[in-house]
Amino acid sequence: MLATGATAAETSRYGAEPADLTARLEQLVAAYPATIAGFDAKSLILKDGTRLPLSDGRTDKSFDQMLDSPDIGDMLAQPYPAGQKPAPPPLNFDPGRVRPEALFRALYGDCRKGEAGGRMRKVAWVPAHGGGTVSITMAQGADKALDRVSRELDRLPARFGKYLVPSAGTYNCRPVAGTSRWSMHAYGAAIDLNTAHSAYWKWNKAGADGTWSNRIPEEIVAIFEKHGFIWGGRWYHYDTMHFEYRPELLAR
Repeated sequence: MLATGATAAETSRYGAEPADLTARLEQLVAAYPATIAGFDAKSLILKDGTRLPLSDGRTDKSFDQMLDSPDIGDMLAQPYPAGQKPAPPPLNFDPGRVRPEALFRALYGDCRKGEAGGRMRKVAWVPAHGGGTVSITMAQGADKALDRVSRELDRLPARFGKYLVPSAGTYNCRPVAGTSRWSMHAYGAAIDLNTAHSAYWKWNKAGADGTWSNRIPEEIVAIFEKHGFIWGGRWYHYDTMHFEYRPELLAR
């Protein structure tokens, strides 16, 4: 059974920095050169002079506390398994779900202030499959990356179209359902695929088998990952329709 956040929080503690933190910070800086200037022993340094702590000194966070109050080290602690065949993840393995909001507001703007919404661009979404257009942020090159995804997906056979169309949404100034944490959709840097062929951990009713499930073909996942998008199907708290632009987790 899929553990709830409260139950899973009792099984482990989080907050320890990854052993290869320096290498992961270098990937983070390289992924967002327009916004991030570099880092030192204590801070990630933004180009406007803002310093974000690499560590808050806590190594005893519950899983939910890490999601709610992450530092930069927490964000980079779980390596994203790009290129691997889709498979059930370990307990609370959610690489990419940990997002320090101060960093993401700096990258994409605050939607509550109209900053993120003003950076949207309409992108043709798999026109060969009749996908119409979707809105995606121009910040950090996310729109160009989704353009590349769309063009490559359009070269897949017609049988893949049912997973891609209709899209279930991109920009939406909202928190993650049931939390106060802002969704990547609030930054305009995520796209959801057709819900009719997707699985989401919160859709499982009490008493149902809550184990990981997936119908999204690995060919689709591979194309998104090639162009800087991570997949929610690689999370223990799975969301197989969801792809978000996170090039720092996909550096080659």
